[in-house]
Amino acid sequence: MKNICLILCVLLLNVSCGQEKKALIGETEFQRELNASYKDASTSPLKAKDLKTFTALDFFPVDNTYKVTASFKLTPESKPFKMATSTTRTPIYKCYGIATFKLNGKEFSLEIYQSQDPNRDPKYKDDLFLPFTDETNGFDSYGGGRYITVKIPSGNTLEIDFNTAYNPYCAYNDKYSCPIPPRVNFMKTEVKAGVKTFKKH
Repeated sequence: MKNICLILCVLLLNVSCGQEKKALIGETEFQRELNASYKDASTSPLKAKDLKTFTALDFFPVDNTYKVTASFKLTPESKPFKMATSTTRTPIYKCYGIATFKLNGKEFSLEIYQSQDPNRDPKYKDDLFLPFTDETNGFDSYGGGRYITVKIPSGNTLEIDFNTAYNPYCAYNDKYSCPIPPRVNFMKTEVKAGVKTFKKH
């Protein structure tokens, strides 16, 4: 009987530790999935020396203030263009629509882009690209701006959750080529949501 009790105690302890460890990885599903991806050597953009000591990314506290419903106006007449990157690569994008919303007491209108890459994986066909900069860049967040992935909406509104803002791979490793957010998508406010700047070793 004592042995059975001992085994049960050990199992309960392992479960408890497992749950505690999982809780430390992230507050939300987005954070947990991103941390898991960065910890996995097969999917991580981290340099080998940073991956060795990596436990989790640093996030701003989750704040529903930064989850907004924007009015969304399609821009079917917009022409494809070459988006500047951190290298000489110039991927082709098109402005799919303009999202207008209020945040921190101010109104913003941001361009939302769609990749025009003919070799793009079909599973991303409903994904739109929102690169932006704000007044936290170079301080609490990466100097080159951040990205948000949103889905093509079915109506004239678009949900944007800045808590899911993530850094370009260039924030972790300069071997990558990363789109530079167009000037039109600068937000004159502090977006204290999403991933913070990464402290390299």
